[in-house]
Parts: sequence; structure tokens; C-alpha cells
Amino acid sequence: MIVRRMFNTPNWGWRSPFDELELLRNRMNTLSRTLSGETPFQRSAGVFPLINVTEDKDYYRVRAELPGLSAEDLDISITGNSLAVSGERKISEEAKDAKYHRRERESGKFSRMIELPDHVDGEKVEAKMANGILTVVLPKAEAAKPRQIKVK
Repeated sequence: MIVRRMFNTPNWGWRSPFDELELLRNRMNTLSRTLSGETPFQRSAGVFPLINVTEDKDYYRVRAELPGLSAEDLDISITGNSLAVSGERKISEEAKDAKYHRRERESGKFSRMIELPDHVDGEKVEAKMANGILTVVLPKAEAAKPRQIKVK
């Protein structure tokens, strides 16, 4: 064990005693979901919305894919260097007797917290929504902007 940790050598199939407990816990959770009527292999929709964060000299830009949502469905807040985007995605339900062959689109509330590398000027933040893309422009705080220093 010490040699493996120090020199990062392969473990040749050695397992932690806790691996078996984790496997048992996962099987018990699956059994519990099955007995309660849930589908045991139900997949979640994943991380929603998908977000890109870019930076230039003066701004951070956050772009989020939010198809089918309007600006009224969103709540955006900024605190220090954290941007929070939350809202509710509503998808109309099919008829009660409809049989799904594939169901990947989920409705419900969502929330994403994005940590920015530095503080931003919260008074000058702008957000706009166009074609299902939310764009939030966050000006960097003066202390976070790079400054040119002249050598004497």
C-alpha cells in the first residue's frame, strides 16, 4: 500500500473494503426504488442549463442554453464572484394515455451557481435573452482588472 501510494503504481485489482459496502448500498437503493414503483434505471436530464464562461480584459461573459424559456421564467443574482441562475422549465404534458418511446426532456425547477475567477461590478451587470441563449455580461471589478506597471 505504501509503495503504491508513494510511487503511483497500479493496484493490480486490489480493492478497498469500502468498495463492497458501496456496491451493497447501490443495490439496496435500486431495490428500494423498484419496490416503491420507480423505474430502477431512470436517467436524469443531466446538468441544465449548459453554460459557457469566457473572459476578456474587462468582462466575464456567461452564455447559457435555455430553449423554450422566457426572461420572465428566470431569476439571476450576483454575489461577490458568484452568479446564480435559476428558474423553471415548463413542458406541456402529453395525453394521459400517451405511451412514451423516449423521454429525455424534463420539466421542473433548476438552479446553477457559477463561481467566477474574480469579483465583478454588480451594479453594471447586463443580461439579455435571444433565441434561447441567455447572455450575461459581468464587468470586472476595478481591483480584478490587470494593470500595466511601468518599469523605472
